[in-house]
Amino acid sequence: MSAARILVIHTGGTIGMVPTDQGLAPAAGFERLMRTRLGERLETLPSFDLIELTPLIDSAELSPEHWNLIAAPIMARYADYDGFVVLHGTDTLAYTASALSFLLSGLDKPVILTGSQLPLSSARNDAENHLLAVLELAGRREINEVCVFFDGHLLRGNRSVKVDASAMAAFDSPGFPHLGEVGIGIDLRRDLLLAAGKPAFTPLDFDPAAVSVLRIFPGIRTTLVQAALSQPGLRALILQTYGVGNAPVGNQALLETLEAATSRGTVIVNISQCGRGAVNSGTYATGSALERAGVIAGADLTLEAAFAKLHWLVARGDTPAEIAAAMQRPFCGEQQAL
Repeated sequence: MSAARILVIHTGGTIGMVPTDQGLAPAAGFERLMRTRLGERLETLPSFDLIELTPLIDSAELSPEHWNLIAAPIMARYADYDGFVVLHGTDTLAYTASALSFLLSGLDKPVILTGSQLPLSSARNDAENHLLAVLELAGRREINEVCVFFDGHLLRGNRSVKVDASAMAAFDSPGFPHLGEVGIGIDLRRDLLLAAGKPAFTPLDFDPAAVSVLRIFPGIRTTLVQAALSQPGLRALILQTYGVGNAPVGNQALLETLEAATSRGTVIVNISQCGRGAVNSGTYATGSALERAGVIAGADLTLEAAFAKLHWLVARGDTPAEIAAAMQRPFCGEQQAL
């Protein structure tokens, strides 16, 4: 058995659900099920302790306020373990992976998130292989960041997205190479892995109202943009635009609405609707117009990473100018530098 010790944090999700008369539902007691199903296969893997959040979270119900609950056991018991595993529902797993990458700044140990498309309680499932793999990965000293493991692929957490609702290969990082593959052996891309840092963990209070998202679509009305920007408590808006950062800026009222919002201190970040590629505001006149209105280019950030990063920056008390500057540079491999 590996000498590494792992803390597994069960937050909820399909992986730990059991059949009920109303369908699959979260259930306590996952450790017993896990040790029973995996049995002797655990003997060559790192030893682990498992804790469960109470109540368990259906990931569709996740709010930014939950991020601290998930991070808290890692922060509190960081010195006691060599690595950490977070079991999470797939719907919002990429959001939590991104948030943890910022909350757990300066990691020098692995934090691996996983879930499954079928519960461990099912006779046929993908949960068993995921659990066996993440226990081994969480004991690897080469990994010093938040990752997502799914269907044999190790992904940077803040580059991951859910790409399929029904296939076993539910997650990918379309804009960034995989950090590793788990097959017959474990093949890690050491050239891509982040170097060990100096842990500096600070719990933060997240306001769910602080960040919102608006997707541009053909014929979008200025009144809808105005409504999005007038939400109580809003501090930052993610604008999902076409291609490399284009929007219908021939609508002068739309531009004036965006400029008025940025002038009063609302941060607006421009990210692409495309799965690959980066926002480049200077490529087309439409993108340049957004930039002149004070909209910040979000490089190649995923929606999940942009959302988590903005929440993190707002929660730590950054000013609009500081947030704008921070959205231009990577902190933990989440984006290319502008």
